Amino acid sequence: MTKIRKIIGIIPSRYASSRFPGKPLADIKGVSMVMRVYEKVLASECDEVIVATDDKGIYEHVKLAGGNVMMTRVDHISGTDRCAELAIKYNENDIIINIQGDEPFLDPAQINELIAMMLENEHIEIGTQCRKLKDVDAIVDANVVKLVKDINNRCLYFSRSAIPYVRGETKENWTKKMDFYQHIGLYAFKQSTLLSLTKLGPGKLEVTESLEQLRWLEAGYSIYACETEHHSIGIDTPEDLVKAIKYYRL
Repeated sequence: MTKIRKIIGIIPSRYASSRFPGKPLADIKGVSMVMRVYEKVLASECDEVIVATDDKGIYEHVKLAGGNVMMTRVDHISGTDRCAELAIKYNENDIIINIQGDEPFLDPAQINELIAMMLENEHIEIGTQCRKLKDVDAIVDANVVKLVKDINNRCLYFSRSAIPYVRGETKENWTKKMDFYQHIGLYAFKQSTLLSLTKLGPGKLEVTESLEQLRWLEAGYSIYACETEHHSIGIDTPEDLVKAIKYYRL
């Protein structure tokens, strides 16, 4: 039996954003967004938490706040690539958790659920998370990524479209006939798998749907999803942040 040595939570954090420049440093009732996320991950079962950034301002801010932070290259296309740069120094069977830096309302229990799935199933090399959707408007919303999975929780496909298609039923009855799942962009990788993924080029499915995880499926990797009842919200714009602060208690 291969021993998992360590659980490392990495929070990719970049300053540049077309819709919300400087988003990681946005104030949320006296605490920056990046440190809100850091505190949530710190409260999870991760053995180590690191903010990965290419911005000196974010680096100095996290350091001053007492967080663990490392500088990365500026040419990374995705947060996955940024995580992989730091993951090189760890062992091949360590688990790397990629936590989005714009999820300040993430529940640490969500991370723990993902860790538990990885530890209980040694064959899983890539893990993610999902939750059931009941709102038909969300099911047909292209901004809400959906997934379908088999009876063993292996993901069959991810899409911006409503999947599966419920033939012969009006939209109002879809959820009575079939379970729909929203994909939650929280990922766990075995270190060796993460490093392999960064060597892949974009696939046709990824380019078509603009979903990075489809690159991995198209290349033959398996992704497993654990279900959660916790609900969080990503922050893409300043308006999102205002709404989220009103919705969540801090």
